[in-house]
Amino acid sequence: MGDIWTTIRSMGWNLTHRLGIIDIIDILIVAVIIYELLLLTRHTRGSALLKGLFLLFVIVILSNILGLTSLNWLLLAVLQNGALVLVILFQPELRKALERMGRSRLITKGNHRNEDEDTEIIIDEIIQTVVDLSRRRVGALIVFERKTGLQDVIETGTALNAEISAPLLENIFEPNTPLHDGAVVIREDRIMAAACILPLAEASGVIRGLGTRHRAAVGISENTDAAVIVVSEQTGIISLAMDGSLQRPYSIDAMRSFLHGFYSSKVSSISSFLRGIFKRHTEG
Repeated sequence: MGDIWTTIRSMGWNLTHRLGIIDIIDILIVAVIIYELLLLTRHTRGSALLKGLFLLFVIVILSNILGLTSLNWLLLAVLQNGALVLVILFQPELRKALERMGRSRLITKGNHRNEDEDTEIIIDEIIQTVVDLSRRRVGALIVFERKTGLQDVIETGTALNAEISAPLLENIFEPNTPLHDGAVVIREDRIMAAACILPLAEASGVIRGLGTRHRAAVGISENTDAAVIVVSEQTGIISLAMDGSLQRPYSIDAMRSFLHGFYSSKVSSISSFLRGIFKRHTEG
């Protein structure tokens, strides 16, 4: 029962009395692992489990301070089997992490496309979709999640969690199909849901004369930082709604520039930064 507290006290003493270069590197590695775990569990049920485990750890500390011996013993017994519990609870996230490691360029040695090539393919698929729908005058609403989570919007539609591809997107918006009426929500490189319901903007001079599709695009951009590409069913004109305003018409070059900015901001994580440093040192 006291093993965990002994370990914690030992770690605290080492941090305050014996902190060296190796210790700093060790702490940074652990920090990166925790950060990646948080990224993997973000927007999943795993995030709620992590919060539960953190709360459990806090209760253990409080029960020890308050002298609640029985409760402290029970919770410590659970934590001492924490490795097995974590594997069971986070099996999907751990599998995803191992698959990501297996696809790493350091392991595959160039057998897979790099991140830049993957991003270009995704952008080309989206642009091809928008151009084809515009040419055929098929209405579309494509919402790009940015910093503000759109899980509440995703839950109003039909969950997909599919890879981005032009055939899939065009099929979703095809008239008289089950999912054509509503918005598609894209989170990073995944189509999270289709037929989602968006809040409507109040009628204003900016969108006077436009239909429900454009009002929905402006509405979600007013309430969140999401960006929305709209294709008009009547005219085929492409628009972009962002920060509560509507840019119309919206050129293909401008759309490509926006998508490059959107996806470049998504890959600027700590792990990408560290991989860049490692790559420069190995090539230098």
